[in-house]
Amino acid sequence: MNILIIGSGGREHALGWKIKQSSKVEKLFFAPGNAGTSEIGTNLETSVSDFQLIKKLVLDNQINMVVVGPEVPLVEGIHDYFAGDEMLKNIKVVGPKKAGALLEGSKDFAKDFMLRNNIPTARYLTVSSENLKEGTAFLKTMTPPFVLKADGLAAGKGVLIIDSLEEAEKSLKEMLGGQFGAASSKVVIEEFLSGVEVSVFVITDGKSYKILPEAKDYKRIGEGDTGLNTGGMGAISPVPFATPEFMEKVETRIIQPTINGLQKENIEYNGFIFFGLINVNGNPFVIEYNVRMGDPETEAVILRVKSDFVDLLEGAATGTLHEKNIEIDPRTAVTVMLVSGGYPGSYEKGKKITGTGNVENSIVFHAGTQSHGNHVVTSGGRVISVSSYGLSVKEALEISYKNAEIIHFDKKYYRKDLGFDL
Repeated sequence: MNILIIGSGGREHALGWKIKQSSKVEKLFFAPGNAGTSEIGTNLETSVSDFQLIKKLVLDNQINMVVVGPEVPLVEGIHDYFAGDEMLKNIKVVGPKKAGALLEGSKDFAKDFMLRNNIPTARYLTVSSENLKEGTAFLKTMTPPFVLKADGLAAGKGVLIIDSLEEAEKSLKEMLGGQFGAASSKVVIEEFLSGVEVSVFVITDGKSYKILPEAKDYKRIGEGDTGLNTGGMGAISPVPFATPEFMEKVETRIIQPTINGLQKENIEYNGFIFFGLINVNGNPFVIEYNVRMGDPETEAVILRVKSDFVDLLEGAATGTLHEKNIEIDPRTAVTVMLVSGGYPGSYEKGKKITGTGNVENSIVFHAGTQSHGNHVVTSGGRVISVSSYGLSVKEALEISYKNAEIIHFDKKYYRKDLGFDL
């Protein structure tokens, strides 16, 4: 079959790398893709939100299945657009419809959903300009640090963790005043949970699900988890503290009630659910839902899926996931993200990238790259991820770090301490 992956990052390149291995695939397309995806498939120029142009590309290229990588087109209703169009309605789409995408599109909806379905999460209050006084009073009942989250999508930047009450009250007003545009017209104030985070992923057809390998990602730009938050500086799978006992709690207290809740509330859902969890004294709590695979976690997790990935995608799209098998590679997989100097602040683009062809024993996934004449240049903050297998975290990281040194672009930066907390 012909498959189209929507998106342009490292996650999409990694999904394509895995999908390409299936004997079920005839042609692979990316919209819009990057310099790396053009080596394994055909890039089609479009924005991920231009549904009309995507429709034309899908029909022109006789696409049979669309896999949606990022959250924005899902929250904007790309699956609903396909389902409601006479010419597109028989094409398989992997990714939830708008109603299900609200789990990521609205923090308020997600928290309310967890509450209704008895899913463990932090105490919270949703505040708008109408109940600001109530919000300020709620802050005073909490012990610092204070967590403030923009309700809507804010490109990973809408979460503030603040130490002083005075600062939290000021930030709450600034957020409601439009600091993150429409995304922070409502703000979720949340109790701070102390523990270690882990990302757990499932693929589901809305009734049954398969648990994919879990991962630990590293969001801060600086070593020792210091500095500003980024889209992710690397990831490691498996996670040592995600023992069978811990994962059994995750499944019974979080995954099953989530899938059951979606069914109970008549929310049709197929695709991925990303559970951003925190381990508090051996008990899992949900920090957030995402309605797609994580990035950079995918660049590690996908290495550990041994079974035919297209078979799983088909199962999710057609409601037959219970008939499919998933096989997991026991080895460790890691990914190290190479970023532009200055990221996550301002950075320059258009830097020539060399050395990717000299990498051995690692898989290079492109994120913010584009082809420029006969060479590849940087076009984003997170540029390239270097993924490797190993029999231990240490071994896998050594291989990725060795190859990270071989790849060059001006002002390249990466964290050299991934796994320090494991």
